Amino acid sequence: MVFRKHTIFPEEFPEAWASDWGEDEYGLWMAFTYKDVRQVFRWCEPGTFLMGSPNDEPERDDDELQHEVTLTKGFWIADTPVTQALWTAVMGEDDQNPSPHFPGDDRPVENVSWDDAQAFIDTMNGLKAELKLCLPTEAQWEYACRAGTTTPFSWGDQIDSSLVNFKANRPYFNGRNSEYRKHTINVKALPCNNWGLYQMHGNVFEWCQDWYGEYPLTPVTDPRGPQSWVGRVLRGGSWFLSGRFCRSASRHRFAPSIRRVNYGFRLSR
Repeated sequence: MVFRKHTIFPEEFPEAWASDWGEDEYGLWMAFTYKDVRQVFRWCEPGTFLMGSPNDEPERDDDELQHEVTLTKGFWIADTPVTQALWTAVMGEDDQNPSPHFPGDDRPVENVSWDDAQAFIDTMNGLKAELKLCLPTEAQWEYACRAGTTTPFSWGDQIDSSLVNFKANRPYFNGRNSEYRKHTINVKALPCNNWGLYQMHGNVFEWCQDWYGEYPLTPVTDPRGPQSWVGRVLRGGSWFLSGRFCRSASRHRFAPSIRRVNYGFRLSR
């Protein structure tokens, strides 16, 4: 087994809130457990990467201008999207499960807006303030999704339904048809990327913290998007859309109050 080698470590490890922690082939991790529901967070150390897509990437969009991004601070990101079990544990049984279409404790919570995600985060931080939870920035999200890769997907130039839950009868750029499931699946049902993160591609779109905006023409450090706009960023594609939307560089945006059956979110710290 080849372990991922970190060169920059978190200031504190483990932190007092962690129910368990360790190091494996994907790197450092800590878990938070509440009402028997466990969420693992993975350490992403500072680094520089190319955000966006090169001009010759098939099926790219015009808003994916490739540019250099430096993240000066490491961060922790959840290894899965928020599940329905975690949502119910935190928000309470009286708060109706927002995901009636595809119920399941280990399926991602969906049909949630950016505003809903913020309410969940506020509630969870209220339970334990030292968690310091938030949504990832768009740059953090893509950095974690790519996990050191530069190809359209973290697995390379192509995907199918053995790797990603998407509308696989509409494959990416000359790909082959594979199973179109027509629903969400359990958050760990498919392989993780090189940093131990599950379903950064497909299953549900994931809200990011940023307002949507144009990318800069020059290298940037710790970008956080524009101060305001009409839509918040979503990333990752979903079970409902074709392969091109699952690419690491693909961007989507919608008003923060909008709920859709393929919108979920992932926690960051």
